Amino acid sequence: MTETDVLAQAFQSQRARLRSVAYRMLGSLAEADDAVQETWLKASRSGAEGVDNLGAWLTTVVSRVCLDQLRARRARREESLEIHVPDPVIAELDVVDPEAEALMADTVGLALLVVLEQLTPAERVAFVLHDFFDLPFGEIAAILGRSPVATRQLASRARRRVSAGARVGETDVGRQRAVVDAFLAASRGGSFEELAAVLAPDVVLRVDLGPGHPTRAVVGREAVARQALMFSHHAPHTRAALVNGALGIITTPDGRLFSVMGITVVAGRVAEMTILADPERIARLELRSAGGSA
Repeated sequence: MTETDVLAQAFQSQRARLRSVAYRMLGSLAEADDAVQETWLKASRSGAEGVDNLGAWLTTVVSRVCLDQLRARRARREESLEIHVPDPVIAELDVVDPEAEALMADTVGLALLVVLEQLTPAERVAFVLHDFFDLPFGEIAAILGRSPVATRQLASRARRRVSAGARVGETDVGRQRAVVDAFLAASRGGSFEELAAVLAPDVVLRVDLGPGHPTRAVVGREAVARQALMFSHHAPHTRAALVNGALGIITTPDGRLFSVMGITVVAGRVAEMTILADPERIARLELRSAGGSA
């Protein structure tokens, strides 16, 4: 077996993990796939001679690729208060495909990904690699070109921003389902009172409609309930689905995906609603089902 064969075999065994790293870094499924492909090109050109831990080495390569992409993205896009919702990973509730299940299990909540979008590139890399993938600060420091102490400080600052911006939701799917079903029933009934009763007093709604449609977060039970009622005509076409591993809601008029909503449930009520309704990006998403991709 040649060195190239060994490297290709190692890369294939690490592909799913590398994609997971890239997705959490970039919040885009397409960009994550591009980053993984570029990692292979870089790895195949340089070779792995003398590399003791191929998995760690490939993680370093994909992290540097993602860091470059994050820096380029930040240079293109000025600081903005507009909402950007990263690509969600969605599946029907009856999903049984092992590959789809593995992908769902390895995602993070949509609301958390929105908060990660607000970090600097260095903060995001330090936080993701340390808190999600347990990389030591010494290794992350080499990727960032910082000292281990400075890298630890970056991760700590990112952790504080994440804690302040994203709430920890209910993890029990059964309890999530009860709240999501109650929200769907209230939406279909068009009752302001029933909708408000399902929402937390400080509920936050984020909607990404795509370029040309600047949006801001809507905060508060009454404001969010009024906003939800404005879209109640879509209610007959909504149903529960898995969104980034938690119960969420998809809207599919005419059988086509129209919008995806991630939901964070806290103390038996909806605490955060994160919606992607950008037609161009929605058209590129896969809805995974027991029979394959829709």
